[in-house]
Formats: sequence, C-alpha cells, structure tokens
Amino acid sequence: MAEAVFQTDIKELKLIHRGKVRDLYECGDNILMVATDRISAFDVVFNEPVPDKGRVLTQISLFWFDRLKDMVPNHLVEWDVDKFPPELAPYRSELEGRSVIVKKAKPLAIECIVRGYITGSGWKEYLKTGAVCGIKLPEGLKESEKLPEPIFTPSTKAEIGEHDENISFEKACEIVGEDTANQVKELSLSIYKDASEYALSKGIIIADTKFEFGFIDGRLCLIDEVLTPDSSRFWPLDSYKPGGPQPSFDKQFVRDYLESIGWDKKPPAPPLPPDIIEKTRKRYLEAYERITGSKLV
Repeated sequence: MAEAVFQTDIKELKLIHRGKVRDLYECGDNILMVATDRISAFDVVFNEPVPDKGRVLTQISLFWFDRLKDMVPNHLVEWDVDKFPPELAPYRSELEGRSVIVKKAKPLAIECIVRGYITGSGWKEYLKTGAVCGIKLPEGLKESEKLPEPIFTPSTKAEIGEHDENISFEKACEIVGEDTANQVKELSLSIYKDASEYALSKGIIIADTKFEFGFIDGRLCLIDEVLTPDSSRFWPLDSYKPGGPQPSFDKQFVRDYLESIGWDKKPPAPPLPPDIIEKTRKRYLEAYERITGSKLV
C-alpha cells in the first residue's frame, strides 16, 4: 500500500483549484492534475483519506482513455512521472501513479450522465413522475432494473457542498447550444455502450456514469476522469438482483456507515472508522483489477 496523499502542496507551480478529490496546478501551457486520496460523500469531503484511491482513479481513467481514443479525443499530454518537468522531480513519490499532465480545456457547463439502470436520483425522480429528466419510462420498473435502452440525463454542475440538479435535454441545449448538446449526447451513449459491454465481460455492471467534456482548440474532447468508481456506479454482476439497492465498487461502505449513524449530511464531516476506510479501499482496488486485468503496483 502506498502512503496516502490527502493534499498536495507543489510550491513551484500555481494552484488553480482544489476540488473534492483533485488538485490542479498550472504547468506551463498545460495543467497538472493530481488525484488525491480524499473521499467525499453527499457532497462533503472527509478528513480521512482512503489509501490508493487516487491511484485507482487515475489508472482506471488511463485505461479507458486509451480504449476510447479512436472514438473520442481526450486531454491527456503525459502520465509518465519520469517525463514530467524537472521542477516536479522532488515530488515524484507523491505524484507517481496518481497524476497526469493535461491540455487546458474549456469545460462544458453540464454533466453528461448516462443511465442504463434505474437507481439513485433517477429512481427517486421516476417514483414521483414516471420519468427521468423529462424522459418517460415504462411503468412498473423495479429499483435497479435495467432500462430498455440507456438514456442521456444531463445535470447542472454544482459547487463543492452544493448538489447537481438533473435537467432536461432541452435545458442542456439552452446551456451549451443545440449542436454541442446533440454531439455530447451521441458520444456519451456510444461510450457507455462500448464500456458497459466490456465491463460486463469482466463481471461488472456499469449502472450509470458521468462524463465531462470540454473544448480544446475548438475540438470537443473527453476530460477529467472517465468511468471510475467515483464517476460511475459499478455493480458486481454475480450478485445483481433488481428490486432494491445493489452492492457497488465505490464508497458504498462510507455512505452506508453515514446512514447508520444518522448524520445530517451537512458539514462538518464525522470521522470515518479505520475498518470502513479499509473496506472502501479494497472495493476500489477490486474494481481496478477487474477492469484492467492487472494489479495496482
């Protein structure tokens, strides 16, 4: 197990943004993106890191970026820490396996979400309205049931501590323009179809996932992370049974623990017990190993 990285402090570079998980720095004309081991739940960041989590997120993303590169361009410039600029050499052990240098992009102001199964906020919306993001669904669906076809259900982007809001496709068109909205809808559904079929062959159901797109030199590119346990719901195929919530390869242990103690889901975050952290870590590692077919080194 590598030493956990909760927060980075690279004095040679300008910090652009510290998100829930990633620290972003200016790196010449590009951006250094570091995935820390911070974990958030219900949009609140916790004080205890989950060792190896940032490396898992980065390495799974690299796997998918490579697999999808003929379908959609991405923002990657370099991921080999030995080829990073010399001023980053003192931080090598901290950055290795969890950081990438990427091109600067102009991100779209929407989250591009694809749902293949009815769960989460989509399930709650379906129970109330029979639809998700304005898309009418068949009557009588069970929780976690597979949808007849995957659906594109965009959302707004919220600041840390706020919640994303599901929106209709028409609203997405208003925000990013009709041409761009149609393009990301088609891309998102195509990527999801390819990835979900591959994941099924590895014993994982991708119930839903969130993509980020941005423009680089006028070209629409896949950015940020892609098809990770933080941006997707991964369910084990062998225990899948519609009719209720499913076990998943992500921070489910954290969420379940927080529900069990009756936390009001507002800051400050309660401390996470060591066994919850370790169970969560093992779940992330298992997702990585199943998808990539290799061990995290």
